[in-house]
Amino acid sequence: MLAGLGKLHDVRAFSFKRQYPEILFPGKTQYVTPEDEAVPVEAQALLDTVNPFSYGKTARAIRAWGPDLLIMKYWMSWFAPSLGWVERHVGRQCKVVPVLDNVIPHEPHWFDKPLTKWFLNGCDGFVTMSQSVTDDLLTLKPDAKYVLLPHPLYSHFGDKLTREEAATQLGIDPALKTLLFFGLIRDYKGLDILLEAFRELPDDYQLVIAGEPYGSFDKYQAIIDTLPGKDRVHVFPDYVRDSQVKVFFSAADVTVLPYRSATQSGISSVSYHFEVPMIVTDVGGLKGTIGDRGTGIVAPVAEPGAIRDEILRYFADPSLRDGCIQAIRREKERLSWDRFCGDLTAFAEQL
Repeated sequence: MLAGLGKLHDVRAFSFKRQYPEILFPGKTQYVTPEDEAVPVEAQALLDTVNPFSYGKTARAIRAWGPDLLIMKYWMSWFAPSLGWVERHVGRQCKVVPVLDNVIPHEPHWFDKPLTKWFLNGCDGFVTMSQSVTDDLLTLKPDAKYVLLPHPLYSHFGDKLTREEAATQLGIDPALKTLLFFGLIRDYKGLDILLEAFRELPDDYQLVIAGEPYGSFDKYQAIIDTLPGKDRVHVFPDYVRDSQVKVFFSAADVTVLPYRSATQSGISSVSYHFEVPMIVTDVGGLKGTIGDRGTGIVAPVAEPGAIRDEILRYFADPSLRDGCIQAIRREKERLSWDRFCGDLTAFAEQL
């Protein structure tokens, strides 16, 4: 986003020194390391959600620069106190427009709504990226001014490899039908549902699981250990570096998102980049952003039998796969970061 905005505007990035106290962070690390191979972004790391003194320091730094527009990312109520304080102290001349990944988190708590309401009331307008997020926003703030902009594509992961080359790097059989579950492993994403669905698939299927578990992987491993085809389940339980993303998607026939709840998914943007169709559940914004666009197929419920049936249907009909790929190519033309940034700033100018 920063690069897209920077083509037409003077931009500056302000970032976190710390997002979560370590005791609350379920992953291995919340910090970017050299091994992550992340695209470098010049930013002032100032805001510490645990340290209220940093709120004022961050607001003063932003105010001293004197921007016309402050764009934030918001995805859970933990950030409401820090971001809500900053947005109220950056100066009256500065409009505040957050990009809402979620309004209500996937794993909600009693305090989410009051904290999020307080955050929302300090903003001038909002960008949502799915209808379900829009609905949640209007439930908490009926008078909200907003624009719905689909999530742009992630396009910095390089070119697709041949299937054989990718399979060799992963140590899997390129001749098998390959399902991919990709991304952070959290309860709401339904990996256990997919594993139970895999139990009932024929021997010519394999499942690749790639992503860092948020919490223990033990309950998933317990299911894997009971599967008759457990030797065809390949687990890569670590954070996936940018340079390795292409390997997993190049080896895959289809990405499976068996989510119990969802708004939109950044994984779909990666699948689009590599032209890998998706099988998703009918939750949140997934049906509207994937099923209705023809870039994947939708299981009616987040249950093993429904996921299994859609997997079998996908592989039984080659024309279904071809149609999804053609739809993905159309979406790739539509979902650019330049267009997203242009629509965002045009909306902000109207506030």
